[in-house]
Amino acid sequence: MTATGEHGWREALVVYGRGRVLGMGFLGFSAGLPFLLVFSTLSAWLTEVDVSRATIGFFSWVGITYSIKFFWAPVIDRLPLPLLTRIFGRRRSWILLAQVGLAAGLTGMALTDPRTELATLAGFALLVAFSSATQDVSIDAWRIEAVPEEWQGAMAATYQAGYRAALLAAGAGAFYIAAATDWPQTYLVMAMLVAVGMVTVLLVGEPDVEPSASAAAREQRVIDFLERSDNLPGWLRDAGAWFIGAVVCPFVDFFARYGRLAVAVLVFVAIFRITDITMGVMANPFYLDIGYTKSEIASVAKIFGIGMTILGAAGGGALVMRFGIMRPLLGGAILAAATNLAFAWLATRSDPGLAGLAVTISADNLAGGMAGSAFIAYLSSLTNTRYTATQYALFSSLMTLPGKFVGGFSGVVVEAFGYAQFFIYTAIAGIPAILLAWYLMRQAGADASPDNGT
Repeated sequence: MTATGEHGWREALVVYGRGRVLGMGFLGFSAGLPFLLVFSTLSAWLTEVDVSRATIGFFSWVGITYSIKFFWAPVIDRLPLPLLTRIFGRRRSWILLAQVGLAAGLTGMALTDPRTELATLAGFALLVAFSSATQDVSIDAWRIEAVPEEWQGAMAATYQAGYRAALLAAGAGAFYIAAATDWPQTYLVMAMLVAVGMVTVLLVGEPDVEPSASAAAREQRVIDFLERSDNLPGWLRDAGAWFIGAVVCPFVDFFARYGRLAVAVLVFVAIFRITDITMGVMANPFYLDIGYTKSEIASVAKIFGIGMTILGAAGGGALVMRFGIMRPLLGGAILAAATNLAFAWLATRSDPGLAGLAVTISADNLAGGMAGSAFIAYLSSLTNTRYTATQYALFSSLMTLPGKFVGGFSGVVVEAFGYAQFFIYTAIAGIPAILLAWYLMRQAGADASPDNGT
């Protein structure tokens, strides 16, 4: 297992002043900006121009691109872009191309009338979602390769801060602009904000990493075998070698490096976020059902909550720098489950008031931010620099799928047992992740770090 060395508190805080760590915040803003613009913000625009609710529901399908981004992640890992790769490097060239797609898609949406050109608007929305997912894959790969492993917690923290700021801009900010002007003008402003990420790409520099020698040797053995297969046409041998190197070898590499622990690691990645994803499904209905107004929810659960998440993420990044990855990861798993009990407490209060909501949100979001930084750092440590984009895209997809599936039954539990029991259930659902985190931490102390190309 991978572990980082420990550093003093001064080093743990000074890391936030590093250029690439600061730059990660602006790239996080670029990553978060498009998300709501093809989901809830777009739904509001379509609602105002009287598009049917069924059609609005179909528009949500463009978000499938975020869930299947691992399909084209191998292309991002292996395919150089003409001219752009030579000028900007392997990672920045793909980020920049994705940002050009974002700006073009948002501009196209702004110039399209949904009342008469709905199919065209859907096409531009799909371009935005595809470009956004591509940018996510490329930024993740750049983040992992750009700094030492012990900085990954800080990188995750600034990324989360930038991402949350972008959600405010594309959510509340977009509504303010639309109220003062109109929706097309709003989307033009959002298209211009893509420049934040473009300028950052030009300033941050390309990662200087050497791909893993062992992974390259493993691929070469496959290529040598195919070249000896004289019964296959040359084009088929070349295509087979590319596919095996880009798609099959990332899986083989992971299991080769982690051996008997590989299954435990994958199960841990899959279940770590079950507790917060499951709880999150019922959070807004819970706030409304116990009597909070929409403005109170917006002020405390959203705006104040984002501040607490950013604070928790910064603390998590510092803890990773100070103590390494595994101890903050175990602490994050414990806190993520335990703080759900605060919601159970809130559900039992006859008149919790805003103070009760603020305390609960503070505990939950601080824990979530800290756990998020440690978990992103952990996922980053699992990748091989030869397959960074592919492997991280797979991990990031795996970490949400079980939680989303289990979350689908959250309403059934609430209706059958009530909110207090539901939140206790979500806390209990976090116990397997805590136990696996403890087990993997013990293994990290016992095993030497595998060759991950760094």
